[in-house]
Amino acid sequence: MSALTSPLFLGLDVGTQGCKAIVYNAKENKVVSRGSYSYEILKSDVPGRAEQHPSLWIEGGVAALNEALKTVDRKSVKALSISGQQHGFVPVDKSGQVIRNAKLWCDVESAKEAEDLSKQWDWTLVPGFTASKILWLKNNEPENFSKLAKVLLPHDYFNYYLTGRYCMEAGDASGTGLFDTAKRTYDSQRLGSIDSSLEDKFPQLIGPNEVVGTLRAEVAQELGLAGDVQVAPGSGDNQMSALGAGAVHEGTWVMSLGTSGTLFGLSTKPVLDPSGAVSPFCDATGSWLPLLCTMNCTTVTEEVRKSFGLDHETITALAEKEPAGSHGVNFLPYITGERTPNWPHSSGVITGLRPGNMRPGLLYRAAMEGATFSLLAVRVGEPDVTHQTS
Repeated sequence: MSALTSPLFLGLDVGTQGCKAIVYNAKENKVVSRGSYSYEILKSDVPGRAEQHPSLWIEGGVAALNEALKTVDRKSVKALSISGQQHGFVPVDKSGQVIRNAKLWCDVESAKEAEDLSKQWDWTLVPGFTASKILWLKNNEPENFSKLAKVLLPHDYFNYYLTGRYCMEAGDASGTGLFDTAKRTYDSQRLGSIDSSLEDKFPQLIGPNEVVGTLRAEVAQELGLAGDVQVAPGSGDNQMSALGAGAVHEGTWVMSLGTSGTLFGLSTKPVLDPSGAVSPFCDATGSWLPLLCTMNCTTVTEEVRKSFGLDHETITALAEKEPAGSHGVNFLPYITGERTPNWPHSSGVITGLRPGNMRPGLLYRAAMEGATFSLLAVRVGEPDVTHQTS
């Protein structure tokens, strides 16, 4: 059976900087095609704000999928799954329409709300988690909050677009701050502390082996796919990265350097850290995924690259010519605030500049070193974690 007639499966990552799609041939165990679509966070003068409208994800996702499908037999596609940026708050009204822009994982405008909830819960909730964003909406846009019928995360919203079904799974749900990680269910007490009606606005939880549904007729036509293509639950980007990297057994750890910097690995027990440094995530298979995350990784290097108007290849080649340590130039990378440590109002700093040091390669290398050592510093900090058995 050729690659064009073998059963094919689609994967789509709905990220912060764009969407990436792949077509996977399971029989041959290889990726046979790819597609991508780039976009940006909406420009804003409001400190800490980072938003996108979910329609951008649909536009980008459909474009990336269609690009990946150009060279394959679309009718051979049997199923697809979505990986999505975590924590983003997609507020949906009773007619299924998005009420306002989604506040993203890197939005720290809700720092006050996060602080207030942390005091209530006796647990450090960082502003990146969804809970603080929901309370922010209630406190700052009560009219929009009154329209809220469903709370969705980015990959949940894309699943809704594909199938018309509202649902959530434990991996992504564990990044809301409103989830009982040990019991793998919503935390009614925390939900009620934000609003008495909030629990009813969260969708049904489904398991990792369930099917969300099949494609809506309009989506199947738009993608040129059969109507019986199944949509798997998918999960947050970190949970799906763990699957893709083979971190499905204890002892395998993954470091991911994207918009954020993360370090994570599978655990057979829930890992709870009251300091908030280790995120208490579930994974996408029914286990758990303790995770360290810094907000500023390629965000920092991209800031330098774009400032000099250079492409990735050129500025990387220039950085390779600079020595380790960047001649004493240090780049504190917290340009969007920081989640770990929990410094939402922090900013980036460049120190050690001397005459002739404002070179693109040198600053790019300093940015890479700053982002890398920021993640290392969190790892060395050895947060106070607790393993639960139930």
